[in-house]
Formats: sequence, C-alpha cells, structure tokens
Amino acid sequence: MNHARSVLITLPAALLGVALVSCGGTTSPPAGSASPSTTAVAGALGTAQTALGRVLVDHRGRTVYVLTADSPAHSTCNAACLVVWPPVAAPGGTAPAAVPGVAAKLGVTRGTGGATMLTAAGWPLYTFAKDTAAGQVHGQGIQAFGGTWYVVDPSGRPVKAAPTTSGGDGGSDGGGGYGY
Repeated sequence: MNHARSVLITLPAALLGVALVSCGGTTSPPAGSASPSTTAVAGALGTAQTALGRVLVDHRGRTVYVLTADSPAHSTCNAACLVVWPPVAAPGGTAPAAVPGVAAKLGVTRGTGGATMLTAAGWPLYTFAKDTAAGQVHGQGIQAFGGTWYVVDPSGRPVKAAPTTSGGDGGSDGGGGYGY
C-alpha cells in the first residue's frame, strides 16, 4: 500500500456510483508536516498518515476529529464551538457509500447550526481551526466545549494517544495551551 498519497473520493461520484478517485496530482506539505501529499478535491473524505497514525482527513487533507460530548448522530457543538471546530460538510446532504481505506460507516446529521455534516460510525466529524496544514493534529486531546477532542481512525474510532514528537506534526503539546 502506498502511504505517500491520501485516498480520496468525491461525493458526487459516490452518489452516482460511477467512479472512485485516487489522488493524481500532489502538493508539497509544509515543512514539519507529517502529512503525505494530497490533492484537495471539493466534497471528499479520505485518510492520511499523521503523527497519530492513519486518520480520517477532509478534502483539504485536514485531520478530522470527534467530540466526546457528542453522541451518535447528535452534535452538541454550538456556534462558538463551530468557529474553532468547523464541521466536515456533507455536500448535497449525503454521505458516500464507501471510501477506499475507510472502514467506518459514513452518514450525515444536522449540526446545531442546521448544516448537514458527515458522521463516521455515527459520530459527527469536525476539523480544528488551528490545524493550518494537512496532517497536523494540534487538536488532539483538547478538552473544550463539554468534552475531549480526538482524531478519528479509518474504522471511525477515536484515537486517544498523544502525537509522537518524531512525527513532525508541528507541535507535541497534545493540544494544551490553546486556552479553550
């Protein structure tokens, strides 16, 4: 398996059942990033190797998180929370039936702001505003908005480990120090 590329699928292609797309072009990750090269395709979800292992990423290659205060198909993230933890959008209000490399059942739910967001294994998915480049995991372990934030593995389970310092995620503070 080639870990040098993230596997992505466009949601419209999944809806039509026509094509699965793997990355064709690449961009160079910023210095200190643990992310592989990715191609940002609007409306896509995939996986990438990070300092916490292989995790779910959004269409920009940004790490995906879950909040322990949420429950399956129910987001508790309010307007202030959504500024820091943007939901992973479900374009067209639907989820792909399957994504290469992702074992979790994908679905959708409505967030507290009314927007449709993707779920993995039922849990609402978010990115972290302080992850400014693909592969960063700065949100890992942050306790805020009623729970703890964890990255998500391809099976849909939260990864509760701390980032490795050799992974080059841009910081090994485990998410502390952000003042949330």
